[in-house]
Amino acid sequence: MVIQKPKSAILLVGGLGTRLHPLTLQTPKPMLSVAGIPFTEHQIVKARAAGIKEIVLATSYLAEVFEPYFGNGERFGIEISYAVEESALGTGGAIANAAALLQSDGPVVIFNGDVLSSHDLHAQMELHASQNADVTLHLTTVPDARAYGVVEMDDVRILTFNEKMENPPTNIINAGCYIFNREVIAAIPPGRVVSVERETFPELIASHANLLGYVDSSYWLDIGTPAALLQANRDLISAVAYSDAFSHLMEGSEFTRVGSALIAHDAQIDPSAIIRAGSLISRGVKVHSGVVIDGSVIGESAQIGEGARLKESFVAAGTKIPNGFIAESEFFGFSD
Repeated sequence: MVIQKPKSAILLVGGLGTRLHPLTLQTPKPMLSVAGIPFTEHQIVKARAAGIKEIVLATSYLAEVFEPYFGNGERFGIEISYAVEESALGTGGAIANAAALLQSDGPVVIFNGDVLSSHDLHAQMELHASQNADVTLHLTTVPDARAYGVVEMDDVRILTFNEKMENPPTNIINAGCYIFNREVIAAIPPGRVVSVERETFPELIASHANLLGYVDSSYWLDIGTPAALLQANRDLISAVAYSDAFSHLMEGSEFTRVGSALIAHDAQIDPSAIIRAGSLISRGVKVHSGVVIDGSVIGESAQIGEGARLKESFVAAGTKIPNGFIAESEFFGFSD
């Protein structure tokens, strides 16, 4: 029997992103900029680098934002289509809904739309194929596992899966990238809310399916909070994390890395201004004299007035910050 490697992927990008308010009031979480690139682009380029030929974006909240940017995928060297959920179907329901649009056969890679990971997707695919797995989960370890799905294992086989518990038996967690065989997807009840974490995985274990875990200790971050989003920017700019998409950005002429800050080439920055590590200065930004920007994200065409000091803050595109303004951990220009 010839065991196929995945050629298809589904990217789960339908979440509301409520922990990121007000950033997500008008922009879905997966389209927020991370190191100068919409977060979804980091994942699409990762999929392409692993040999994926087609990807379906499983959208719901602000679904209309994705297609104008990504189109049919030609610009990214991968075929992209869009599955829109009229009402949220959970992780399993979203997978089943999106799978109907896939053109190729064989296993499917599933990405959660809020995880920045440098893990070795090729190696995860190899494990899945070599062990003839039904599902293979990317797993990582964290100091405190209470907020995550937690597994117990025997070698690479997953013995238990428990979603978000107060006293987890291990610190090995679900890292949000899966490989599903088509038979497993076909068994997900269509058209209703299904959680793979609370239903599909425990049911597979109970039925003695071949549910495997690929443990990888590479960089991993859930970007679901403003603090985590700032950390993702810092880590990519400073090369703590790796992304193929960010590497490609650095090969172009639009941005340059100054110390551990990322600055668009057309940004106008007064020589007296100080731009500190972890900051992102987007296209068309104007920074006046005496400004200090520390670990903050400045959106396109924003203007930062003389003497302003911003630390770990977000400034929306086109926003004007007054002269002398001082802020820490604040949001400017994001509204309904």
